[in-house]
Amino acid sequence: MAIRDLKDQISRLPEQPGVYLYSNRAGDTIYIGRARVLRDRVRSYLSAYGSSPKTNALLDEVTRLEVIVTDSLVEALALESHLIKQRMPRFNILLRDDKNYPYLQVTTSEAFPRVLVARRVARDGDYYAGPFLPATLARKTMSLTHKLFGIRSCNEVITGRRDRACLEYDINRCVAPCVETLCTQEQYGEAVEHARMFLEGRNDELVVELKAQMLAASADLRFEEAAQTRDAIKTVETLRDRQQKMSSVRLGDRDAFGVKTGPAGAIIQVFQMRGGRVIERVELVADAADGEAPSLEETVQAAVQQFYAVRVAPPEVHLPVEIEDHEEVERWLGERADRKVRVSVPKRGDKRGLLDLTTRNAALAYRSHYSDEAVARGTALDELRRTLGLPGVPRRIECFDISTIQGSETVGSMVVCEDGRMTRKEYRKYRVRGGDWGAERSTLDETPRPGPGRRSRGAAAAARSGSGGGGGVAGTGEGDRLLDDFAAMREVVARRYRRLLDDGAPPPDLVVIDGGKGQLSAAYEAFATLGQSNLVAVGLAKKEELVFTRDEAEPIIFETNSPALLLLQRIRDEAHRFAVTYHRKARASRDFRSELDDIPGVGARRRRALLTRFGSVASIRRATREELVPVLGAKVADALLEHFAES
Repeated sequence: MAIRDLKDQISRLPEQPGVYLYSNRAGDTIYIGRARVLRDRVRSYLSAYGSSPKTNALLDEVTRLEVIVTDSLVEALALESHLIKQRMPRFNILLRDDKNYPYLQVTTSEAFPRVLVARRVARDGDYYAGPFLPATLARKTMSLTHKLFGIRSCNEVITGRRDRACLEYDINRCVAPCVETLCTQEQYGEAVEHARMFLEGRNDELVVELKAQMLAASADLRFEEAAQTRDAIKTVETLRDRQQKMSSVRLGDRDAFGVKTGPAGAIIQVFQMRGGRVIERVELVADAADGEAPSLEETVQAAVQQFYAVRVAPPEVHLPVEIEDHEEVERWLGERADRKVRVSVPKRGDKRGLLDLTTRNAALAYRSHYSDEAVARGTALDELRRTLGLPGVPRRIECFDISTIQGSETVGSMVVCEDGRMTRKEYRKYRVRGGDWGAERSTLDETPRPGPGRRSRGAAAAARSGSGGGGGVAGTGEGDRLLDDFAAMREVVARRYRRLLDDGAPPPDLVVIDGGKGQLSAAYEAFATLGQSNLVAVGLAKKEELVFTRDEAEPIIFETNSPALLLLQRIRDEAHRFAVTYHRKARASRDFRSELDDIPGVGARRRRALLTRFGSVASIRRATREELVPVLGAKVADALLEHFAES
């Protein structure tokens, strides 16, 4: 047993509280723990061999021991939590938020904070609210913070010296901190605090503050400002009253942890109750280490520490079992929240009912998460993470394809895969325009896909046979918008991520490009133009099924039956099918288009009347003004004659 080689060092450890770190031969930290008395806790590992497979594997790998002495167990608790987040030791229970729902990020680290949509919570000093279910609620709530409180949505560096405010101020969606005479930093700070109270669900407290602000504005004869505050109060009160949530006025503010453990891992459900209402449900996942089911007590302990490492605890926290050193945990949570926090295990009444409800939800989530299909998707995503060296599991993947014939009717498609499943409602299609694709906002729109439908056999066959996409030939006709495949890919990618930037939406974890090095380089050029070079993209070439990356000269070759490759192929084929379907529709629309459609004032009814009267476009071209006026009227007849005279 490797740890016995450290016996002399362990005997000299101090009898003080602190944190201990175990490392392996490679120098990687593999386990971090805390202790009230370092010598006693670490010495207990010398006789722990045989207690569990996980402990045996840990003790066999340990070659180095480090300790950090602290003044109290509370400090050790905080330090342990920080080091686990920083070093991610594989023998600690590491929780992750298993949902791809977005959060709202209040950038309190900035002098003039913004509200942004974020895909996950980060330890960056900002405030996060969420997750939001459904995801569209995040953007709606972000828009409300602009409308109600005037939180800025721009990316400007605010100095207060701008000459005049932008349009957002004129339409009452920003208080204009960029113009100091309109809004000082202190006034903007009040608006940010109100927005934060709104996101925290402290609506009653917020209404009281807004009413005081409204009365003060009215007393100072600032009636327009008072009216805006009145409208904000009405909106907040309406949202509060319409909340269809579980509620009990006796329960107040508290969090309840429900846990289900099993051979595959653990699921933790946290119900966050504020003002007697369950306003959020957060799901955390911890996979089993070395095939051993984590213990309930250890899982709950890790859940409390890691969950509140990036959140502020409410006055009460309910757990299914007692945790070790719960008094010190209470003090640690209280210091972070700047108030007393009580950690308890309810035995009866409404509190126990809430805890039982969260436990039942955790059990349901466990069965769903660790089903055979879910495990297969998780395996594929984890293999992608390891092979591509991604910082986390690529839960959201966006894939692009271009479809064209000789550069004509060039279109693009984007499909979305979330947690290994295609999300059809988020597909987008693009008609490639050409020109200066990054210059004007007006050219950077997106066309949402139509409602979800089944994939026909013909469409699937087209996706396999390849009508367009993956290397179209540049057109040469003057005046035609004919683009090579690389330029089309640059335009489509730029339009997509310009829109995300404008909407404040989070980027995907991985971008897949249908094509090889050329198409991948075009995508990265678009990223660079938008200042998004940190996005990760790969190219998947057809036939050889090679995966290209920016940083490696040689492509990655997956095994034929690799789950990661099969997932990439499925996403790529769906993007190709969607692009081909749209391309065929565009071609059909072009083929059935009449020259009469280009004449101002000639719609479907007048076109039908002209063809009925004259029989063909050639006959219409030869018609006189006197013959056309009875059918079209004088103004449209003149427009038609002018059109044919110029053509």
